[in-house]
Amino acid sequence: MFTHIMIGSNDLARSKQFYDATFQALGGTPGETDARGRLIYKHKGGRLMITAPIDGMPATAANGGTIGLLADNPDQVQAWHDDGVAHGGTSIETPPCARPDGSFVAYLRDPDGNKLTARSLPGR
Repeated sequence: MFTHIMIGSNDLARSKQFYDATFQALGGTPGETDARGRLIYKHKGGRLMITAPIDGMPATAANGGTIGLLADNPDQVQAWHDDGVAHGGTSIETPPCARPDGSFVAYLRDPDGNKLTARSLPGR
């Protein structure tokens, strides 16, 4: 259904440090910078792109929005969370934990305030 998700950043160098660390924790690779200066992360068929807003206004986080990332197992979720906090992210909601449905979940805000979650599904 989706080709990509794009979010804004007020500091692309800071975002690159954060997202490189968190995507590598999920088994991905560091982001690439395209000709327009946007960061592009490709992993398991999906793309997350980070850019300075094209209208020149400051980037803001989506109120009520969350970007969910799939992890292979609870260890990857924990590593994603720990690496995110170590690279400027903020742990939010509950600490990384198992849910009643058997999934394992963690939540972060990136350095620009965007809400992210990583989740491993039961039986994967």
